[in-house]
Amino acid sequence: MSNSPTIQSHLRQTSGVDNPNDFQTPGHLVVPESALVWTFARSSGAGGQHVNKTSSKAILTVVVNDVIGPPEKIDRLRNALDEEIRIIRQTSRSQWRNRQLCLTELAAVLDEAAAPAPSPRRKSRPTRGSIERRLTSKRKDSEKKTLRRTKDW
Repeated sequence: MSNSPTIQSHLRQTSGVDNPNDFQTPGHLVVPESALVWTFARSSGAGGQHVNKTSSKAILTVVVNDVIGPPEKIDRLRNALDEEIRIIRQTSRSQWRNRQLCLTELAAVLDEAAAPAPSPRRKSRPTRGSIERRLTSKRKDSEKKTLRRTKDW
């Protein structure tokens, strides 16, 4: 177990995480702890005295330029998002839970923005059945319109 600190430092170096408190998304983007700006306020809505006494509403602000990751992901991130991401959560009575919800939402926003564009759809030919159904309905509609015509014109 004497190698444990060196293994951990190696993992931090390879993943780009210098501080264990830095936030890492599932898509391997890292937001340094210093870039996470937290603000807390009183929540609105029902909750009685608890809402009037605690600052459980969490507001997370992150500057997109502070995010660390592979260059191609960072480029997509900067093109897709504004300069600043602001996430507000007040659904829980607990400030800690609202903070966790903010971080979950941040990870989703960052990973979605950094994801590559989906490949274009390859056009496929219509199936034989769909062609036959279309032609059958056209014949039926044509026959219906033919029967509507008067013959003594």
